[in-house]
Amino acid sequence: MNIFLTRCKLLLFCIVSSLILNSCGSSKKDVVYFQNAKSFETIVDTETFKAKLKIGDIVSIYVSTLDPTVTQPYNLIRTTGAQGELVDYLIDIDGNIDYPVLGKIKLLGLTVEEAKALFKKKFAEGQLLKDPVVILRVLNFRVTVAGEVRNPGVYPVSGERVSILEALGRAGDLTIKGRRDNILVVRDFNGTKTYTRIDLTNKEVFNSPVYYLTQNDYVYVEPNKSAISGASGDARVGTIITITSFLITTALLLITRN
Repeated sequence: MNIFLTRCKLLLFCIVSSLILNSCGSSKKDVVYFQNAKSFETIVDTETFKAKLKIGDIVSIYVSTLDPTVTQPYNLIRTTGAQGELVDYLIDIDGNIDYPVLGKIKLLGLTVEEAKALFKKKFAEGQLLKDPVVILRVLNFRVTVAGEVRNPGVYPVSGERVSILEALGRAGDLTIKGRRDNILVVRDFNGTKTYTRIDLTNKEVFNSPVYYLTQNDYVYVEPNKSAISGASGDARVGTIITITSFLITTALLLITRN
């Protein structure tokens, strides 16, 4: 009976160990980035991507010249308590902002540099300001990173663009359970949503149209096979342990009676 019990325990241990290893294992090809990049390989960066202004964007505009008094009408101040701050502008559904003196200005589809050039052109055409410096910032530039990353959340962007690698880095990178070869980027441009997949295991990621993210992009990292099989594997392990324990107990009772 002792030999039979020992063999039953050994069988149970082997089954459980096998299930755990199969459910938790991840191969190198599942987790390594840029797998087809060769040593000392160089790629010329011809990327000239610049984020474009969208409907719903909130922009801050500051104009300065050598004579600060002449720019006061363009730098409206909103008083909040004892302090004041520049009034910001919302790009409306028609793609315009309502700007002091100049009136309606269409910013939809322009880059930040193009928008600043447009303001300078209008100031010059109306002989309103001489050699103005225009500072324009997008205040609502943020991206959302969700799924199998260490710190999912909404991340503000201070510059004019951010790559998907930078965004994932801010989110603490992918967990071991995150699928590297099929990351989804959801992009909204003026009411139209696009869905693009990106493969971080391939160096061609740098040529993807979503390598650089735009305002309010949503990045989702789906779970890989190990995460899915791990969840179901835990349930299988528990079930097998219960069934095996029942069989061992039944066998021992039969042996004892005999």
